[in-house]
Amino acid sequence: MARNVLGGDLEHCGIEPLTGFYRDGCCNTGADDAGVHVVCTQVTEEFLAFSQQAGNDLTTPQPGFAGLRPGDRWCLCASRWAEALDAGVAPPVILEATHLQALEWVTLDDLRRHAL
Repeated sequence: MARNVLGGDLEHCGIEPLTGFYRDGCCNTGADDAGVHVVCTQVTEEFLAFSQQAGNDLTTPQPGFAGLRPGDRWCLCASRWAEALDAGVAPPVILEATHLQALEWVTLDDLRRHAL
């Protein structure tokens, strides 16, 4: 089983909407996940606007994707969360559902400061 940043078993991030690179509700990752979708967040309006400006519109519905609203839980790319952190708009994190691999991009201290 995958591990979270606290060293425990990786917990589910969200099922409504269904998140994760593999759409299994968890922030699992693997060799085919080029974006490394490992940070479980509760997205905010500020983050969604930041992401859209950075070229990744997460709010507009697409086939098979209803679009995100503030308050939804979503597995973000570790690099995007780090960019949002640098910009001062990092969304809150669910540590128990954030994959251990996130620590290759951000520190546990940064994640803890943004923990729900």
